[in-house]
Amino acid sequence: MIHYLVQRVAILCLLAGGLFPASALAHGNVTLEEDTCVRRIGGNMVHFSAYQPQHEPKAQYCTEIPEDGDTFLVVDLIDQSLRNLPLGVRIVKGQGEGGKDEDDQTVAYWKPASHPDGVVRGEAKLEKGVYRVIITAEGLSPSSYLLRVQQVDYSKFGRKAVGPIMVLLVLALIGYELSKGGRLRRWFGSRRTAP
Repeated sequence: MIHYLVQRVAILCLLAGGLFPASALAHGNVTLEEDTCVRRIGGNMVHFSAYQPQHEPKAQYCTEIPEDGDTFLVVDLIDQSLRNLPLGVRIVKGQGEGGKDEDDQTVAYWKPASHPDGVVRGEAKLEKGVYRVIITAEGLSPSSYLLRVQQVDYSKFGRKAVGPIMVLLVLALIGYELSKGGRLRRWFGSRRTAP
């Protein structure tokens, strides 16, 4: 009976690892090319970060910003060649690519300027909703980030729930197997009759 139960639990764990490999592996460090906060502007890499020290002093965000309010936005110019080009940033409310309709909804704009230190800094007051950060460099195609401010990301929620759900399923299976064999009833029954 115990051998059968262990075999079932092992099969369940293998299935969970196969169906949800991200939950079975540790995150670890990612390379610059795999970092979701890195984009390319004409072949040159930039890294975007957002900070809200009034809510969480040490937290760094990329595209999912948990609270609304004052937000410090930083674009790190990874490649040296971008540091001498005039580079500008526009934050637009909505998901548009910065066309004429979205220009009326610009919430922050930093005029193009060169940044020899490799860092573009600014601040914007972001309300709950979706924004697009558009980064432009002279002579290069623009790049953008979609920011979700105080929005629920159901895919992340689902990935985080997989582990606890699997534990509950395994415990339910163990409980079912024990109760089916009568061992659970005998164990509780013997505990009650003991002096």
